[in-house]
Amino acid sequence: MINWTKTSLKKHSGGSICDAYDLFGKREDIDVKVLMLNGSAKTGGNTASALKEAGKILEESGIEYEIFQLGGGPIRDCIGCNQCNENGCVFGDDKVNEFVAKARDCDGFVFGSPVYYAHPSGRILSFLDRVFYSSSDAFSGKPGFVLAVARRGGTTASVDALGKYFSIAGMLNVGTTYWPILHGHTPGEAAQDEEGMQTIRNAARYLAWILKCIRSADENGIDRPQIEHTYMTNFIR
Repeated sequence: MINWTKTSLKKHSGGSICDAYDLFGKREDIDVKVLMLNGSAKTGGNTASALKEAGKILEESGIEYEIFQLGGGPIRDCIGCNQCNENGCVFGDDKVNEFVAKARDCDGFVFGSPVYYAHPSGRILSFLDRVFYSSSDAFSGKPGFVLAVARRGGTTASVDALGKYFSIAGMLNVGTTYWPILHGHTPGEAAQDEEGMQTIRNAARYLAWILKCIRSADENGIDRPQIEHTYMTNFIR
């Protein structure tokens, strides 16, 4: 992997540092990684296909990625016990803390979910409730996007629900050229949604660009925001 420096950036761009990051037509490895979450119990379904499509674009941009598979095992709901610890959730009998540990070492994220009853899968919501309640600091200031796959309805509602995790953690929600949704029922059908796949590829291109801009900012002394945590209003008096 190449660690970008100011000198190497200008060499590759022939000019400004930001110009160096318009590298989608050629492979230039950088030391960043994207963690993708597959909210489906299926490892080879339509959600996985969409995540892999995004992964192809990231790899073309020199960015490593990993798909974290929830699988079909039990996932606890958050019960608001306030026993979170340095590892994440106090309950360690599922994959939540494993995901948190990976998230701390990653620079960007893609969350994908199938749509069953007009909302994200119940398992991804239970999972992310505990991930973010216990460890939102692992995501703060990092970019990402969400995607949803449905036979027909519920996609935009699902994207909206998953995007709220980004908002409360101070993440950068990456846009694209349409809502990041795909349509398909049986495995393989989402790949036939040409506009949907195009939208996911464009989201991945924006994600790659933002990751490289963040790396450039860090290397050139542009400080990240100092966040306040002083007040918490209670509306019940």
